Amino acid sequence: MPHIVKSTILNAPTDAVWNVLRDFNGHDRWHPAVATSTIERAQSSDKIGCIRRFKLRDGAELREQLLALSDLEQSFSYCLLDTPVPMFNYVAHVRLLPVTDGDRTFWHWESRFTTKPEDRDRITHMVSEDIYQAGFEAIRRHLKEAA
Repeated sequence: MPHIVKSTILNAPTDAVWNVLRDFNGHDRWHPAVATSTIERAQSSDKIGCIRRFKLRDGAELREQLLALSDLEQSFSYCLLDTPVPMFNYVAHVRLLPVTDGDRTFWHWESRFTTKPEDRDRITHMVSEDIYQAGFEAIRRHLKEAA
């Protein structure tokens, strides 16, 4: 079972980063791989159990469900419900922590999932680099443009 753990330090206060990441339906505004996103049944994007349906720029469609959201801990968890990628039981956790030296943010993003042995390396790289690392860089750009 792959276990991916990625983290970074952002030169922005945690509240600024949380204001962007907290919107479970907002990743189409900052992640380069996401073209469009909607919350099913017109639910609020911070309602536990809500499902986001989104399309990637390559046309693939995915569905993810919000499992937990904590403003106090600036964290959320979600799972993958539907994907064309051969990965299963995907659950991810995001957590922000303040770095008091310079009012910066420590962003921790991790997940576990299962996949076929022959797909493990390719999918692990895709999640680690094309999703997480690309997301880190995209948030940096987004916050810089918003400032």
